[in-house]
Amino acid sequence: MLMPDPATLRRLVDEYEALIDPEEEGGAVVKPDQRVQDLAYTLCVSTGTRDVRRALERARRHLSAVRQPVAPMAQRPPATGGTEARDGGETVTR
Repeated sequence: MLMPDPATLRRLVDEYEALIDPEEEGGAVVKPDQRVQDLAYTLCVSTGTRDVRRALERARRHLSAVRQPVAPMAQRPPATGGTEARDGGETVTR
């Protein structure tokens, strides 16, 4: 499942959570309007989930994984192709 870009997903989660009451189990809707339904539907479609609570969980997991710093790959020294050693000195051939 290809998730939307993190900025879009973060905006969807933030907007949806701003319209629900986090104190209630499962989040009771504070403002039952079309915007809440649209956001819930978009979250479900974006995460490939039918249940909005699972969609939020999946979106949060995805966003936290995206925020994890990625260790840089070790760079290999350039190949010289000649008789020079990697440190710039000359190699001795027999």
